[in-house]
Amino acid sequence: MSKQVVFFKNIDKPLLLLFIVLVAFGWMNIFSTGFREGQTVLFDLSKDYGKQLIFIFAALIIGASVLLMDAKFFTAFAWVIFGVAMLTLLGVLVFGVEINASRSWFRVGQFNLQPSEFSKYATALAMAAFFSNIKSRQISGASRLRAIAIILIPMGLILMQNDLGTAIVFSAFVIVMFREGYLSGILIVFGLLAVFLFILTLIFNPLIIIGAIAVIIVAIIALNRQKIKEIGQFILLFLVFSFYVYSVNYVYDNVLQPHQKLRIEVLLNNEIDLQGAGYNLNQSKIAIGSGGFLGQGFLQGTQTKFQFVPEQSTDFIFSTVGEEWGFAGSVVFLILYLAFLSRLVILAERQRSTFSRVFGYSVASIMFFHFFINVGMTIGLMPVIGIPLPLISYGGSSLWAFTLMVFTFLKLDSKRLELL
Repeated sequence: MSKQVVFFKNIDKPLLLLFIVLVAFGWMNIFSTGFREGQTVLFDLSKDYGKQLIFIFAALIIGASVLLMDAKFFTAFAWVIFGVAMLTLLGVLVFGVEINASRSWFRVGQFNLQPSEFSKYATALAMAAFFSNIKSRQISGASRLRAIAIILIPMGLILMQNDLGTAIVFSAFVIVMFREGYLSGILIVFGLLAVFLFILTLIFNPLIIIGAIAVIIVAIIALNRQKIKEIGQFILLFLVFSFYVYSVNYVYDNVLQPHQKLRIEVLLNNEIDLQGAGYNLNQSKIAIGSGGFLGQGFLQGTQTKFQFVPEQSTDFIFSTVGEEWGFAGSVVFLILYLAFLSRLVILAERQRSTFSRVFGYSVASIMFFHFFINVGMTIGLMPVIGIPLPLISYGGSSLWAFTLMVFTFLKLDSKRLELL
């Protein structure tokens, strides 16, 4: 009995409590999107909120099962789990069903299972196993390439399913590589700069962008005359940026699919195609704006009640938060979510083993990426790419995958004083 008490004491209660609060709050908002007067059967499987209750109960069983397992199981079978996950990604291409133009789902009775959600968990385990097995702390080009390959394999298989949004999520592992010293901060800055230049080039004439780059580089050289030897490097940098800027329009016109281009156009011009591609975003913004400071009240949102926002229980769940809980409620929710993410990072930093630290950072990075993109796209700051808000959006695959991530990390953290 005393061993059981010690076991539960080692589980980080703040993280567990935040997990429960967020899942409960998520269900409340899913209930709101499907609630109609006179319909009060909570386990109505024809409604998303009824199915979500089943998913939540199953998630709690999954979480409890993980906590009862030996922590060494995850270190011993990380690569096996990764291999099985990759096989399921291949399997869904052959045996899966197509939903919303993506072949990403297995049909299981009345429910659908999305293997790509679990592949994030498997990839997090694989990254943790990879970094923990490196004997020397010296970073080599070969080890960098192997780490990148671990990320690119599931990303490529998911792209084959025509699910760009989920594939993009795997870029969150860049944060993990940066934390472990495998990526320079300069490379991340250049990556963000490339995205910024891509957007600017779609708005302004490429010649204007190149002229602005030239002015900035000349100013830097003028302010650092003593480093005259570096002029050649600046000229090379200018040529690279110029080539990149001129290649943007080619990529946009010849590589991106029509619906992807339309989503970018909607992001850059929110008034475009309000009855088509821009409809979801426009209705989401109306819902959030109508909430005002204190919100319209639980179950009282008009946009939510009359189903004006498509996909509101999944991709656009934050619009329900904004409408019914208002600006004040949204801020409280964002604070709670950021507290949850911060707690993940704090726990990751206190780990004694590389495996546990890398896995913790992987979980935090994936959830942060989902959070940032999902909330951003519902308010018009990010393109609509169709990824859920973890623990909040409707969906069994998403909830179970994130439950596996969080509870596996809770288990690893509970054994942090042991060398895993």
